[in-house]
Amino acid sequence: MPQYTLLGGGYRAELTELGGAVSALTHGGRDLIPSRPVDGPIEFYNGTLLAPWPNRVVGARYVFADECFELPVNEPDRGHALHGFVSDAHWSCVEFTAIEDHRSSAVMTYTLEPHQGYPYRLALTTTYVLDESGLTTTLKAENIGEAAAPYGCGPHPWLLAGPDVTEYTLSLPAGKVFLTDELLAPTELVAVDGTDYDFREAHALGQVAIDHAYTALTEGRVVVSGPGGGVAVTWDHESLPWVQVCNGVGLGYKGVAVEPMTCPPDAYNSGTDLIVLKPGDTHEASWTISAA
Repeated sequence: MPQYTLLGGGYRAELTELGGAVSALTHGGRDLIPSRPVDGPIEFYNGTLLAPWPNRVVGARYVFADECFELPVNEPDRGHALHGFVSDAHWSCVEFTAIEDHRSSAVMTYTLEPHQGYPYRLALTTTYVLDESGLTTTLKAENIGEAAAPYGCGPHPWLLAGPDVTEYTLSLPAGKVFLTDELLAPTELVAVDGTDYDFREAHALGQVAIDHAYTALTEGRVVVSGPGGGVAVTWDHESLPWVQVCNGVGLGYKGVAVEPMTCPPDAYNSGTDLIVLKPGDTHEASWTISAA
């Protein structure tokens, strides 16, 4: 599997065509996300892109344009369709540029053909730019089919700030959180006031288990800090008004997942912030990972 190395502003990123994903990101030699082999395995979607939906379609079923669709179940213990179709797809790198160690970029493309439960065609283009501001990713989707298509997207980086997540400090400027049931299906959107999920004032994660979607963002910026340093994800919170945060309790994985999203979990059923791409329509979303 080809690997592409981006250098810029003291950062180094490794990209792979498997998932069109980031397999490593460092700053000054410090890991900002867990590194992995370029040809996999991809653990817990680390560094991947989520499209044409982020998070879950509950029960792997939805109704769109008065038609019922059934998606493949890839979260069998809960019965859901998780994170779309492109996180392990084989993308193609069509452009690579570098200006010494100051700035570099790569462009990857993938055509999403009709799948079970998703009879639509999308042309996806991901542009990665690495410079002194960090690694900026822009995902563009174009509906190249003949029918309107439901769409949502986001990234899935796990941020590293040391070996023990309970020692991390989390800054999350969100006023509302989606509570979930035992199958992680969303149940109720509530204010974070008075809950264990309020991180508007940065504080330690401790033993709190988080795997929730947040909204009512005052800023598109989440920061985790710890003994190993800090890492931030920044984005336009008007185009990505949701963010899923998971600190991996019970998973045995490293770091904290911070996933800016265009829509909440199960948006294919609720319709909340769901994007509908008519034939010829495009959508773009960007985010940046940097040392903090």
